[in-house]
This record gives sequence, structure tokens and C-alpha cells, in this order.
Amino acid sequence: MTAPRASAPRAPSSRASARGLILFLNAGDPSFEVLEDVVFSLDEAGVAWLELAVPFPNSVTDGPTIHRSAQRALDRGTDLDATLAFVARVRPRLKHLRIALLADWRHTVRGLELDDFLQRLEACDGLLLHGVPPRIRPRAYERAHDLGVPLVTTCYAGSSPETVEDAASNATAYLYLVTSSRTGAGPPDRKRLAPVIAGLRERTDVPIATGFGIKTRADVREVLAAGSDHAIVGSACVAALEGAADPASAMRALVASLV
Repeated sequence: MTAPRASAPRAPSSRASARGLILFLNAGDPSFEVLEDVVFSLDEAGVAWLELAVPFPNSVTDGPTIHRSAQRALDRGTDLDATLAFVARVRPRLKHLRIALLADWRHTVRGLELDDFLQRLEACDGLLLHGVPPRIRPRAYERAHDLGVPLVTTCYAGSSPETVEDAASNATAYLYLVTSSRTGAGPPDRKRLAPVIAGLRERTDVPIATGFGIKTRADVREVLAAGSDHAIVGSACVAALEGAADPASAMRALVASLV
């Protein structure tokens, strides 16, 4: 397992750099051959993390752009094996970029033996388990900790204190703060997020990454100024590649537009 290269929490700032970005993509969209060039362009740009999803259908937390991307990847036959093989191929050649694997519990993980799954993540810098049932989550987190798998945990800006504490106490890669439970809920609000992030700071030393609805440079600067270490860009990242003639160039342009 690749040891996580944790970045120290930084003081709130309205300025952005690629180091403050986490970008989301579905594995297999575009094809792995093209995606390899995209990943290296992110590394060259200094982006902090790529959140790479094993594609799964009909995510209730995502909008149509990500749904289309996931379906294209699934239509290409993309699965866990292909995704992990891709990560193992590119990860040793990356200088800066870290890769967090996003795996949906129901579609990808549920039918596997948990320890076997976790032990296969050697090339990944983090794991985000999507949709893991609450009754299973404690054991999944415990086994990940025991096996040295860095975890990305999640909570919402309006989550209960118990949920916030669970996320903060189990995050070892970074903590994903979701700004809203509604897709398309609008841009982030610094005044609303700042006290939430301050509360998380009291509970964890890992970097805090804020996402959902972040599409522009102004959005990125808003969440960084609220105290977040990273801004997570999902749909806008996927949309930038959808139909792009030169996906690597399109990704470089996106990063430049965000910082």
C-alpha cells in the first residue's frame, strides 16, 4: 500500500492553485489509453488528487453528466480489475498526483471478500467507499485501518454530530465535506461552510476537501477561503472531457480556468 503523502492544513486563503484541487473522473471514460494522457496532464499541472471511480450505474448522489460518463465506461466493460490495473500502471510514474479509488459498495464491493478487496489496493493512495450501509461501515473501516488502507470519509455540511464525529475519526487520507445533499443546489457559501470546517478542524488533522456544486474559479476560492484544504470538482471535470477532441488539452484548460 502506498503511504499517503498528507498535506498539512493551511491557513484560509482566497487564492487557488492546482495543489488545492481534487478532480473526479470515472475510470474508463475516456478509454484507458486516453485517460493515461489525462492523468499525466493532471500530474504535470500539480493537481493534488484524482478521485477515480470504478463506474457504477444510476448514482443517486450524481447528476446526468456523471451518469452518462459512468454508462459510457460500463459500456466499454470497465470494472474493478481494469481500474486497478490502470492505477497500478500509471501510479509509479506520477510525481505529485495521488489517486483515491471510489468504489460503490452495492455495485463493486458487496460481492467480494472484504479483506481480499482491501489488499488489492496497493497502488491506491486512498479509498472512498460509496454507499456502504451503516451497519457494515464500522467493520469496513476497522479492516481498512488494520490493513493500512488510507480512507476518504464523507459528511455533509448539515450532518448530525454523530456522523461528523464518525467521519472525522476514521479519515486517514482526507475528509470529503459535501456542501449539499441536492445535485445542482448552487455555488458554495463561505459563511455557511466556515464554521463547519472549523468544527472539523477540532476533530481531525487530515486535509479537508469540500465538494459538490464547485464549477468555477470563484467556487474554488470560496471553499478555500472558508478554510478547506482542497476543492473537489466533479461534474465540471467530467463535462470538460465529454466529446473533447483532445482530452488532455481540455483537462489542462480546465485546471487553468479553476486556478
